[in-house]
Amino acid sequence: MWCGLEKSSVTIAAICLISSSIAVSDTVFAARQREYTPQQFRAVLNGLGYKVKLTNTPLTDEETKKAIREFQKGYKLSADGIVGPKTQDLAASIIQILQSNLNAVVKPYPPLPRDQFYGPQTQAAVKEFQKKLQLQETGIADLALRQKLNEEAKKVIEQPTTKPTPTATPTAKPTATPTAKPTATPTAKPTATPTAKPTATPTAKPTATPTAKPTATPTAKPTATPTATPTSTP
Repeated sequence: MWCGLEKSSVTIAAICLISSSIAVSDTVFAARQREYTPQQFRAVLNGLGYKVKLTNTPLTDEETKKAIREFQKGYKLSADGIVGPKTQDLAASIIQILQSNLNAVVKPYPPLPRDQFYGPQTQAAVKEFQKKLQLQETGIADLALRQKLNEEAKKVIEQPTTKPTPTATPTAKPTATPTAKPTATPTAKPTATPTAKPTATPTAKPTATPTAKPTATPTAKPTATPTATPTSTP
């Protein structure tokens, strides 16, 4: 159940704290780190919407004690106006819840540390949330603002997480199955079959046929024909 403004302030405060714890139930909060200084506790009260002056003087002035008592009544503590361990533990828990819800809704970067202090980072994140709601950017997370923040944080946490679930199941699982396994089957096995085996067939074997055997035919044997020897006539 979330906070309702129609209830009494005491009931609202108690329900809001419970509701905030549910909204961030998956978050582990750190224990209170140390005692608050007067100035740190005043910053917490001021950040949660209680009227106090931000000084480091003791928490004994009437204005501060009144704010402390209002805070204690709102969360069903003994309203003695003294900041004892229970009051400090409660304040630390509320601030941690506020910071966790701001991280979920506003998503400041870097994220808020979820500690016990209402510092500049927390104040800036509250202003960012007020801007988102188009409200005056005071940096004060009063009860009404924390109720709205709780509701927004609940929506964010209850949303189905669009976590990138790496279930990208490939339609065809690459099983490295080649469609045709290369079996190194050559289409035609080269059998070294020459197209025509050179059989050294000469076109015509020279048979050394002489055209005509020279038969030494003498043209004409000279027959010594003596010319007529003159006979001397007396």
